[in-house]
Amino acid sequence: MNKHITSLISQNFGKFASKEFPKSIQKIINSGYVNLMGLNMSEFHPSSTYRSLNALFTRKLKQERVYSLDGDDFIAPCDSLITECGNLEEEYALQIKGMRYKSDAVLGENFSQEEKNRVHEGTFINFYLSPKDYHRYHMPTNVKVLKAVHIPGKFYPVNIPSLKKRFHLFAENERVVLMCETTSKQRFFIILVSALNVGVMQVSFEPKIQTNADVEHEQVYAFENLYLNKGDDFGCFEMGSTIVILAQKGMLELRMKAGDKVAFGQTVATLNNG
Repeated sequence: MNKHITSLISQNFGKFASKEFPKSIQKIINSGYVNLMGLNMSEFHPSSTYRSLNALFTRKLKQERVYSLDGDDFIAPCDSLITECGNLEEEYALQIKGMRYKSDAVLGENFSQEEKNRVHEGTFINFYLSPKDYHRYHMPTNVKVLKAVHIPGKFYPVNIPSLKKRFHLFAENERVVLMCETTSKQRFFIILVSALNVGVMQVSFEPKIQTNADVEHEQVYAFENLYLNKGDDFGCFEMGSTIVILAQKGMLELRMKAGDKVAFGQTVATLNNG
């Protein structure tokens, strides 16, 4: 199968970003990226210490952030801009104001209709990570991960201009969908959405998931006893992208709005534990 041009661009950029240049050259590359994108490196090691541009993209925090351990507090999984959030109308959520998408289409073919129906009339949150944001993602609450599905696709940009002009963008791009269950047995999905130059989406608990690879069909990974705690780091984007959360009706009461800038660890919703 011929790869889409966005996939080829992302693969080639990924090769450049992963290359370890001589220290003097790498220092210039990293410093140039930090200055060009306006990265705030106060929580991280100096840019000169990273051996590749990709290592800089996927940098970890020097110290853990403090966040609420209250079971009712649902935290932001990443540093990001909330491009849209609110309640689904049946299976429709907003990509951005005026641009709808179907949750069923985003979830793909390997969830039952019953599983998809769980989030109809529920809550959605779109987290957009720009290239200057911290690229790692964390669990927003204590969960049992039931299933992961890797859905091959395209690599269209997911920035604001693209969201405004391309319908069903989240359903066209490559993505990894995690079906999670809270301690009170409520269901929600975490959807990692690719973007141009984001050739890899790492999922630390399932290394078999290889994104932007020679995969033509959806790949399904089921888990029996996979538990992750609130705040756990479970992977990263290699460049900025988008995380979509789709939660069942009545599970979340939002405490932020579209247009807000949020940081990993910030409480963004109240979890109704039934």
